[in-house]
Amino acid sequence: MKLNKIHHIAIICSDYKKSKNFYTNILNLEVIKETFRQERNSYKLDLSLNKEYVIELFSFNNPPFRPSYPEAAGLRHLAFEVDDINLAFKELISKGVACEDIRIDEITGKKFTFFKDPDDLPLEIYEKWRS
Repeated sequence: MKLNKIHHIAIICSDYKKSKNFYTNILNLEVIKETFRQERNSYKLDLSLNKEYVIELFSFNNPPFRPSYPEAAGLRHLAFEVDDINLAFKELISKGVACEDIRIDEITGKKFTFFKDPDDLPLEIYEKWRS
């Protein structure tokens, strides 16, 4: 099998309006399509980054909490590449998003930091690879 790329990442949120605002107004992802599914009483929001389909944001009634600390088995975090980590860090802080201190990856030498979405999903911004 030959995989071409990651097609999308699905995220289930507990507060649809809050998460929609976070992903569209804080992270500036673009809405491709918003669908209300009557039979499930839930939304599906398709989001893009630079015209690439990347995230499906779902709302479900009373989804169970997923532990992050201590770190549980499964998906650890979602990372976004940025050109200027310091500028992105300052923008997140200015929008009220708490971020960890910027650190340097001991393996790659690149700068990164973590922050959380409204459901405490760990997100990362990572300095762009330059050759």
